[in-house]
This record gives sequence, C-alpha cells and structure tokens, in this order.
Amino acid sequence: MEQVDCIVAGAGVIGLAVARTMAAQGLDTLILEAADAIGTETSSRNSEVIHAGIYYPRGSLKARYCVDGRELLYRYCAERSIPHRRCGKLIVATDEAQEPVLASIRANAAACGVDDLRFLSAAEAQTLEPALHCTKALLSPSTGIIDSHALMLALLGEAEENGAMLSLNTRIVSGRIGAGGGIVLETMDSASGERFEIAASHLINAAGLGAVALAASLDGFDRQFLPTLRYAKGNYFSVAGRAPFSRLVYPVPEPGGLGVHLTLDLAGTARFGPDVEWTDRLDYRVDPARGERFYDAIRKYWPELADGSLQAAYSGIRPKLSGPGEANSDFVIQDPATHRIEGLVNLFGIESPGLTSSLAIAEHVARILGPRAR
Repeated sequence: MEQVDCIVAGAGVIGLAVARTMAAQGLDTLILEAADAIGTETSSRNSEVIHAGIYYPRGSLKARYCVDGRELLYRYCAERSIPHRRCGKLIVATDEAQEPVLASIRANAAACGVDDLRFLSAAEAQTLEPALHCTKALLSPSTGIIDSHALMLALLGEAEENGAMLSLNTRIVSGRIGAGGGIVLETMDSASGERFEIAASHLINAAGLGAVALAASLDGFDRQFLPTLRYAKGNYFSVAGRAPFSRLVYPVPEPGGLGVHLTLDLAGTARFGPDVEWTDRLDYRVDPARGERFYDAIRKYWPELADGSLQAAYSGIRPKLSGPGEANSDFVIQDPATHRIEGLVNLFGIESPGLTSSLAIAEHVARILGPRAR
C-alpha cells in the first residue's frame, strides 16, 4: 500500500492552496482529483472577484478569512505575477429607500476590519462611472478581480516544486481509519476502473461539492457531523463588447446572494449575475430565457442596457449549507476536536468568498494539523 504524509482531496483553489502549504512544510503530499483537470467546478465557475470582506457577520470564518486572505492573495499575485487588478467596487442604492442599507453595510464592514469604504453621492459616483444610475453609493477600493485559473496553476506549480503530486481522474470510493492510525482511502482510476489503496497520516477534504459525500464514505465517521448540502446554481450573462464601466457594480444584497451584479474580467468584458436557482443536480447549462429576468435588475443601475444585448455565458453551483429563506451559513472547518478522527480536516460549505480566502484557509488547516504542518 502506498503511504504518504498528507492527502488533499480536491484540486480546486482551496485544495491547491492547502497542498501548497502542506508541501512547503515538508509533508509528502498527494492531491487527488476526480475530474480530468484542476478547478473544473466551483473554482472556475464564479465571478473571479477578490472580495474586500464587507458582508459577512462579525466574527465569522467568512469575515476573518476573507479579510486576511485578501491581503495574502494580493501579495501572492504580485510575487508570482498572476494577472489581477484592484479595480474597486461600487455598492449602489438605486432609490432612497435603499440608502439606510448602505449605512448598515459600511458599519458591518468596519466591524469586520474593512475600514476603507466611503460614501459617494450620486454625482460623485457618476463622475467615476458616467453610465451609472444611483442615489448614493459605497466605494470599496480594496475589491479586485483575478485570473482564477492562473492562480490555480501557480498554486499547483509551487506545490509541485516542493514535492507534491497531482493525480487526476482519481475518485475516492471509500475510506477507513487505519489499524495503526491515519486514514486509508480506496480510490479508482476513472479511465481504467483500477482500484488501489493509499494510506496517509492526514486527509484534508477539500472536495467542494463532493465534500459531504466524501466524509460520509469514511467508515467510522459519525454522521451527526455531516451537514446538509444544498446546491445554489448561479447563472451568468454577458454583453458583447466592452461595457462602459471600469469598476464592479453591486446592488444592495438580496436573500441568498448579492443580487445581479456587474463584474468585469481582465479584458474588460462585463458579466452579470449570479442569480439564485436552487437545484438538486449538477447541471451547468444556462437557460437563455433566464436572461429576461436580468434586464429589470440591471437597468436599475444601468438604464441604457439595450434590449436583446444579454447573452448566456456560464453557470456555477455553490456548495451551500443553508437553504431558501435561511440565513447564509458560515464556512465549516471541521477538525479532530469535533469528529475525533485524528488527521482528518473537513472543509464544508466553502463557497464565496472561498477564492479570496483560499490562502488564509490553507494557513488555518496548517495550524490545525500541528507544528510539522506549519
């Protein structure tokens, strides 16, 4: 049986960040990925935004690791020449009734350590973005955008430089607690169907949409510690050509998400979304008809959006631990102190701001696993 120090399940941005940190500490690290490429699910199907840490409850893991992770990520991008831009974001009230929400957003952000938001009048906001309609706005200068695939390639490259190995097309079938400690996984090669076992002292479950199922497959894992996973599909639409904005534009938040916001890629193309579509399937097809619902929401802050200009772009599915009508759940980082399985760390519900938080989450996992992993 092959033996390694550390197995990381999942080669999305979280798994790769964790693998980088483990390998840098001298642990023999193996990354197992069921797909045929890295980052094919949540990590590549999002807005590619570096979040400032504005919306999350004070003291939550999302708030803490977003704020810490943002600075780690900007520094990492600069050091590794990863394409990114600190473009800033405007959170806009489109009528006077929404203006008190902006004040509460700013107060919450300050409580979470984000102290650079400032109010703009309609005229000041329109000076920055002439095509924008609003009655008042908050400017977040720390918000940015990033090439998420370039980030994942950099994380993988650095992990491999320190001896980590990546195994694609490798599905974890089941696992058990080893007789002498550690965890033994049965895996299957997706192409050949061949099965083999690997033992590790540490297993970091960063399987994203499959994280709950992976934990459930471990013999001896107490099911009381399994959260209920829900799929929140977010559909994105784009417009042809360049939109007349240089910053991101977000309306005030709505239940289940942050509203139909305008984000930009590094080429300047505008993307709108995500909406919230609760589903029980991993189906990434975008129904073009959903775009009709976007027009009214977008025109509240961009009145000049032309009829027929929205095109179906892509979708992503968020691994949420809360459902319709429920308060947004926090990240769940489950360690041996909770489930009593030495060496196992489960990362559940790592949705937005997971990309921004990735390096901070990796540092947290290293602290959980003790001195050798730090």
